[in-house]
Amino acid sequence: MKYLIGFLLAIMPLLSNADIRETEKHFFDPKLGNFQEELTEARKQGKQGIMLFFEMDDCPWCARMKSTIMNQSEVQDFYRKHFLIFPIDTNGDTSMTDFKGNETIEKTYALQNRVRATPTILFFDLDGNLITRHTGPTKDTSEFLLLARYVLEGAHKQKPFAIYKQQAVK
Repeated sequence: MKYLIGFLLAIMPLLSNADIRETEKHFFDPKLGNFQEELTEARKQGKQGIMLFFEMDDCPWCARMKSTIMNQSEVQDFYRKHFLIFPIDTNGDTSMTDFKGNETIEKTYALQNRVRATPTILFFDLDGNLITRHTGPTKDTSEFLLLARYVLEGAHKQKPFAIYKQQAVK
């Protein structure tokens, strides 16, 4: 069954006519390992914030998002225009510095941010403050783009994403 799911995830992008690019190379930014420095870089580049994608090996939902949503050029271009984007391994031992300057490792940082399921997507403003979180995969490319607009428009200050999404569909 595990191999069947992997096979289906691998061929799904081939069934689409969309412009597909490698997720790791075209969606995520290279990590410096210091999120205080990343904030400085985000400001320099005119970004609106930083998005962290908490994932783990063998997470089928993370793999699905990477192979069917984050590999779409439209998604990559939109997100990279507005955010610096980094993956965080919830089981990882990679050293890092958080937004407050604390030395930690990825799995400890995930626990500190109450990441208990993957994928979990956290958006931070340019001061390193958490502004919103989304736990679980998005349904499709449209919903993932809508999540970014929810943050960019500041709608996260007035309503939950579920309500924003319902109102956007009408």
